[in-house]
Formats: sequence, structure tokens, C-alpha cells
Amino acid sequence: MATLLSVNVGMPKDVSWQGRTVHTGAWKAPVDGPRMVRRLNVDGDGQGDLAGHGGEMRAVLVYQVESYQYWRKQLGRDDLTFGIFGENFTVDGLPDDEVCIGDRYRIGEAEFEVSQPRVTCYRVGMRLGEPTMAALLVAHHRPGFYMRVIAEGRVQAGDEISLTRKGPERLSVADTDALLYLPDRDPVKLRKALNIPALSPGWQGSFRELAAAEQPAQEPGWPDERATAQQHKGEPAWPGFKPMRVGSIVPETPAVSSIYLDTTDGMQLPEARPGQYLSIRLPVGDPAPAVRSYSLSSAPGAGTYRISVKHEPHGLVSGYLHTKVHPGDLVDIASPRGTFVLEAGTRPVVLVSAGIGATPVLAMLHRLATTRDPRPVWWIHIAHDRAHHAFAAEAHALLTQLPGAHEFIYYTRESPHADEPRIVHGRPTAASPAAMGIPRDADAYLCGPAPFMDDFGGFLREHGLGSERIHVEQFSALPAINPGVTPTAAVRPHQPPGPEGTGPLVTFARSGITTPWSADHTSLLDLAEACDVPTRWSCRTGVCHTCVTHLVEGDVTYTTPPLELPEPGTVLVCCSEPTTEIVLDL
Repeated sequence: MATLLSVNVGMPKDVSWQGRTVHTGAWKAPVDGPRMVRRLNVDGDGQGDLAGHGGEMRAVLVYQVESYQYWRKQLGRDDLTFGIFGENFTVDGLPDDEVCIGDRYRIGEAEFEVSQPRVTCYRVGMRLGEPTMAALLVAHHRPGFYMRVIAEGRVQAGDEISLTRKGPERLSVADTDALLYLPDRDPVKLRKALNIPALSPGWQGSFRELAAAEQPAQEPGWPDERATAQQHKGEPAWPGFKPMRVGSIVPETPAVSSIYLDTTDGMQLPEARPGQYLSIRLPVGDPAPAVRSYSLSSAPGAGTYRISVKHEPHGLVSGYLHTKVHPGDLVDIASPRGTFVLEAGTRPVVLVSAGIGATPVLAMLHRLATTRDPRPVWWIHIAHDRAHHAFAAEAHALLTQLPGAHEFIYYTRESPHADEPRIVHGRPTAASPAAMGIPRDADAYLCGPAPFMDDFGGFLREHGLGSERIHVEQFSALPAINPGVTPTAAVRPHQPPGPEGTGPLVTFARSGITTPWSADHTSLLDLAEACDVPTRWSCRTGVCHTCVTHLVEGDVTYTTPPLELPEPGTVLVCCSEPTTEIVLDL
């Protein structure tokens, strides 16, 4: 019979860590006497980061005394007191390789259901003073597990733990954890995982991605914060950069020009997916060339690549492209990449853009028109006025080829002509999706300035579209995922403090920073943080893949080997350093 040895609680507090402040509930300590366990947690307990911890599916964390004994020997530690692994219940019995997802247990007056393994969070390493602890828990098959509360009630140390119902499929906690985080997955176990209703939604989603032969975008459990903009699926068409020839340059508006690119050897260009982008490297930076990314605006399979660039008033690269590049010139181009792409399906498609944000959705519109896609299409574009409305005739002509097309144009600085009912003055409002007749089951693709995408994405959600069906493209630095770190005022990316490094150049393409590598940094993530480049991470030990970043060019080595390598063309920045000059999509 298993036994509850200790009930551990702790309210969130601010903890100093690596020059930052982390708000965390990882500091837990045993309590005497009975404690009431409610739907969301134990009385007197709390979680500092509710995006990754806590909630109904992760109300109570369980860890075993047998694992304490194992780690005392493995780590050579005699100071591992109950609660130090962040668990609420320290138990004798219930090993991870025997307890199964969906098992139910009676403890004291309460009943619980096993919902998922522990989240691989850096804070367990911070609590123990062992930075690699999150990876060790997975690699040694001793993660511990979460339970949800089926029936509330009081529990206390000494209570017996009895199994009241076995979960379906008999998939253990250890096997479930390994299925997500370790290579060589067993397809039979993966099918079992998808048949367990008790498994938490975040893990179910990750396993669905695995079943579709895709790498999970990040640690499960981060609602509406999928890292797909950084993740590249499949190998690039060619490694790094290669020279391409400027075929022609065509003005679209006073501020926008399209640049057509051809191969130098006459070979056929690989077909890009509609919505992908090219990275371009130009000799305008100091100390290294500048790298920028531009969406392909041409039809996939057109035989040439077209990027359309707006001349920003103080844009170093856009200014160079508009004033220094001419037909016949050679420019360095990395192959098409990106996951903001038109997906196959049968649901209606909504393409929304503002200004130069029309480029990737225009490529999607080309694909829809070329294939005579039967899906209903809504084309919504916002421009200043007629003169600055790029691709107006091109988009309209494509829409006429689609019988289920709807076109809505907004001019913010000009009133439309009386004979142009599809053009209105102003901007979309919260009432616009309903007025346009946008179906609530549509897939929406948005590109434009971040405030515009935030606003229109909010309108769509209010209208009834699920967040998973609203896709956005963003070429500036992606929103950071730094779980538990107390937000501070945004700082523009800059060169790292201290003496300049002597190693290979590292370019953070989205942030416009190039700096030499220094051995003073423990990882590329550490260097990015020193430059105040927005970063995304959770475990910091090569397990969760939240930090996966597109590697445009160059090679890295892993200082701590990840438990599973990321897909080709990507790198885990939390545990790697450069071996050559590199360009990262950060």
C-alpha cells in the first residue's frame, strides 16, 4: 500500500536569479496536520506561473521518496528535504514506471486522477542549484506527475493511498514522458496516448503533432503562445546563402518595389510554400553584412522568386535595395523558410493584411487561384490610400478567378469613389467580421504591423474564431517566452556588455544585431539575453524545444547534448555555441 509521507505547500515569491527576478511557487515545505485539497490546489499553496503550472489539470504535483533516495546517491546530496522538487505530495510508492495516466487514487477524503508528467521547467534546477535538473529528470525516467482533483477533501501525512480505478491503455507516466521528450518513439504507445481522455489538453496536442510526423513546437501547456514562427519543418532547399541574380525591379507604389530573383546557373528554383519568406544578406552592415527577411509575394512555382520591399525612411537594408541594387546584380539569398503557410483543408480562408503585410497572403491568394481551390475566400486589406495600395489590380484579378471570393478594402486616408462598393473609408472594427459574413469555422491568416494584427485577431476571436485558427506572421523580434521572469521595460537589442569577443560572428537577424562570440557566454541563449534580444525558453537544458530557432547559416555544437536533436535547419539555443559564423532567426 502506498502512503502519503508529506504534504508540501508554498505561496509564490520573488527569487533573484541570474540578474533577474523570477516569481515562482517552487519553494515548498512540509506542513503538519490535515490540509484541504480543492479543485485548483492545496490550501496554502500557489503557483507563480499559471501558464505552465497549476490549473485544474495540474492541481497537485507528486514525487516519490524512492526518487529522493536515487537523487541523493546520484547527485551526492544529503540536503534533499521533502518539497525541494516542488511537489505537493511526497509519497512512498507510486513509481513513475508503474503509475499510468488516467489512474485514480483515494488519499484521505479526496480522490485524484493522474493527468500528465511533470513539466520540464528550469525552476526545479533553480530550486536545487542543479541547472541541468530538468533534463536529468527526463533522462533518468523520474519526472513525477500531476493529478487533477476528482473529489475535494482533506489529506495529511500518513494517509494511505489506494487505487480506485485504472486508467485506459495502461501507459505509464515514465513512458508518457519519454514519448514526448526522447527519440525513437514507439508508434504503438503514441496511439495509446491519443486514446487517454484524462491526459491534459496540452500533452494531447503535442502527441497529435507527433502523430502527424511533426515536431511539437514547444513545451506543452502554453496557451496561444505556440512558437511556430521560429520552427521550420523539413530541410531547407539549400544550406546557408547562395548568390541569386536580380532579374528585374518593378515599382508597385511610391514606397514599394518588387524584386525578381533568378538562379545564376539556370537550374529550376525549388517551389516555396505560399506564405514563406527569403532571407537576404547585403554588404551594408558593420562589422558584418546585414541580414533581413522578406516574404515571397509571387505565385508558388512561378519559376522566379519575387520579394516586395517597402522603403522605410531610415531602413538600412530597404534603402540599399531601393537605391543600390539593379537588374543583373548578385545578392545572397537563403532558401525559402517559415511556417506561416497556407494549409490544405476545406474550411473557409480569410486573408487579412495591412500595407506591405499583403506579400505573404498574396502568395496564398495566388495558390488558391491557380489551383481553383473551392474554399470560400475573404480578402481584407488596409492601405493609406489608392496611391499606396500595393497589388490592388493583381489581387482583384486573382479574386475574380475564385467563385467564392469576397473582397473588402479599407483606405484610412482617402474616401472611395462612389462606384467602388468594395472600398470603404476607415479601419475595421469589432463589428467588421460579422458584417463581412466571415464564418466562425474559418482559417485566418494575418500579416501587418503588430498592433493591427493584435486588434484584428481580437476582433476575430470575439466573433467566434478559435485562437488555433488565427495565424499571424511577424518579422520583428518574436514575443518572448521567459516563464516566471518578472517583466521589465523593453530594451532595444544592443551589443553585449563587456570586452568584445574573439570568436565567430553571431547574427540575430530579426533583431539586427551582429556580435562576435565570447567564451564568457554559456550558450547562444546566454548571448542573446546579454544583447536583450527577445528569447523563448522553458527548460534551458535541451529538453522542451521551446527555444528552437531557425539556423539560417552556419554550424553549432552542443555543449550539453539535447535529449533529442531538433529538426534540420534549426538549433536549440539554450545548450549550443557557434563553431562558424552563424545567422539565427532571432
